[in-house]
Amino acid sequence: MSTANVAMQVGRTTRRAVLGGLSACVVAPGAMAGPAAWEGVPAVAALLAGVEPRRDGLALQLPALTEDGSSVNVTVVAESPMTADDHIATLHLFAPRNPSPEVAAFHLAPGLGRAEISTRIRLNESQTVIAVARTNKGEVRLAAREVTVTTTGCLVPSDQTTAGVMQEPRVRVGPSLPAEVRTIIDHPMETGLRQDSAGRPVPERIVREVIATAGETILLRAELFRSVAANPYLRFFVDGQAPVELQVTWVEDTGARVSATVQVPAA
Repeated sequence: MSTANVAMQVGRTTRRAVLGGLSACVVAPGAMAGPAAWEGVPAVAALLAGVEPRRDGLALQLPALTEDGSSVNVTVVAESPMTADDHIATLHLFAPRNPSPEVAAFHLAPGLGRAEISTRIRLNESQTVIAVARTNKGEVRLAAREVTVTTTGCLVPSDQTTAGVMQEPRVRVGPSLPAEVRTIIDHPMETGLRQDSAGRPVPERIVREVIATAGETILLRAELFRSVAANPYLRFFVDGQAPVELQVTWVEDTGARVSATVQVPAA
């Protein structure tokens, strides 16, 4: 795929598209869904473990209305200095009314420089999407946003086949610091919920994990579940305090893995 085509494919989720272009349809930062939106979700309750979460310091950004539930842009931003002593350790995304409520879990290291992750997800129906952040000190934050979906996204067939080997991922690094990293891979992310034209179940086949490493240090480990959209995409940051060779590895549920390496310049 040409550089121009890659830019077109991942450009939909640039900072301008996510934070600027959607500003007219993003729920106001101060608007919180009621406790019922998350207290009845077992996976969220297990993550909170009885701890009362803070309702500030975490922003969940996504459109209030989407006509295509198969690919919805989401950005999670947490306030944090991202130092070794004080940083966001995990970010979790949930879509409670999807067949599989857990969407993704991101494990962050201080070397990211910014606690901000963007991706694309599937939404089965209108619902309240939930984000939970936990710091290295055990503090928990929660944000929730209501989304209206006009077309379900969990049963939509991918334009990718379920056969063949994984393709090499693409990785791009922005010029500013902290360095914005965007990566995407062609993959069907089959949910296991669809049937083929003969009425047979299409087997589940998803990318389970994405790992970004600098030398021996894991900067980001993303656990992906079947509510992540086809041709999965991630956007994150690297602090750029020193030049690093960043390797991004995508791991399929079959055990297959592919990697790409890019250089991140220093400040």
